[in-house]
Amino acid sequence: MIDKNIKIKLAVMNFLQFGVWGAYLTCMGTFLGSNGFADSIGLFYSAQGIASLFMPALIGIIADRWIQAQKTYGMCHLISAAAMISLSMYCLNAGSEAQMSVMYPLFFLAIAFYMPSLSLSFSVAYNALDINGLDTVKHFPPIRTLGTVGFIASMWTVDLLGFQATPHQFLVSGILGVILGLYAFTLPACKIQENKGKKTFAEAFGLDAFKLFKEYKVAVFFIFSALIGMCLQITNSFANPFITSFGDIDMFKDTFGVQHANILISLSQISETLCILLIPFFLKKLGIKKVMLIAMIAWVLRFTFFGLGDPGSGVWLFVLSCIVYGVAFDFFNISGSLYIDKTTNTKIRSSAQGLFMMMTNGIGATVGTLSAQAIINANHCMDQATEPMARWAGWTQSWYIFAAYALVIAILFALIFKYKHTPEQNEAAK
Repeated sequence: MIDKNIKIKLAVMNFLQFGVWGAYLTCMGTFLGSNGFADSIGLFYSAQGIASLFMPALIGIIADRWIQAQKTYGMCHLISAAAMISLSMYCLNAGSEAQMSVMYPLFFLAIAFYMPSLSLSFSVAYNALDINGLDTVKHFPPIRTLGTVGFIASMWTVDLLGFQATPHQFLVSGILGVILGLYAFTLPACKIQENKGKKTFAEAFGLDAFKLFKEYKVAVFFIFSALIGMCLQITNSFANPFITSFGDIDMFKDTFGVQHANILISLSQISETLCILLIPFFLKKLGIKKVMLIAMIAWVLRFTFFGLGDPGSGVWLFVLSCIVYGVAFDFFNISGSLYIDKTTNTKIRSSAQGLFMMMTNGIGATVGTLSAQAIINANHCMDQATEPMARWAGWTQSWYIFAAYALVIAILFALIFKYKHTPEQNEAAK
């Protein structure tokens, strides 16, 4: 039976999905830096990557073989929300006495169950569109835009309520997580792969998705997904602390960007909302290789503009950085997900999406965030004992290093990834 409201239901799901993340993702670094944990920013953000090394794939297997994806999705959010609310309550009660030994395990538990929900949200949405006879490439991107709207709404809420440097941001995230966890059980049921006949070990435990590495084109795609995935969390981790650090320089301390870094950074998500709508056109006209190359060049520009700008007369460069972020993120993350969905069997849909998440937000983001923290520490970007102008110079050098890395990856991808696109053919159907 066709559900005429399915696109609205999925839009609500996406709004809440990314609203949960947006409450803390871009400002957690400021909270940690303001509370004596500046050297641990990379560690906290890398938790997302560490969890993505195994949780999306593991939960994806469960969703494919034992518990319907929409139910698994809901349970993940409820567990994550409970841990996030607990983290908020602990930090509020402990105040300046808060200990890393308590904070990090709670945060890691929340992240461990949130990260697989990202790939599950794709599976649940694609399944719902399929059973209602709707083309995923055509109809999913507009639905996904509501996710970015939710992310922006959370960012602005946390900013305007003055929560950027407080643990209240985790409470906002947890409350939204509870709402989404319950809502998930109202979404269309996903099929479970039936256990019939004799199966291999890989088939029995849902490890079939790893066979994708036997296909050269897909294997190369996954490897480069991990390499460019190293860029994903760098600005989420350090853009807010970078911009707010200008508050130590007299000429910038009263600028809008310093006072409302989250709102300034939210231009990235506004750009993301618009760029999502371009994905079907670009995939159809250019194919996955050129779309991914565009994303990689956008990452180069994202970091370069941060290195060149400032929140005063150079704020327009920050704005440009935010504009190109939409292309950098969407043309990589959303297009990649659609490509994987259309090049894999529906029986391993959740597992394949989990594998893509493992490569990007797992291996890639973990190595990228920890490496970025090391570079930033080496350049004394957040060392309060260092003179403010010297710290600014350190930030600039760091952004240029990140830009150079993204450029090298783009060049290698252009040379190594072999793909022939037929004009006017829907890329995702390849």
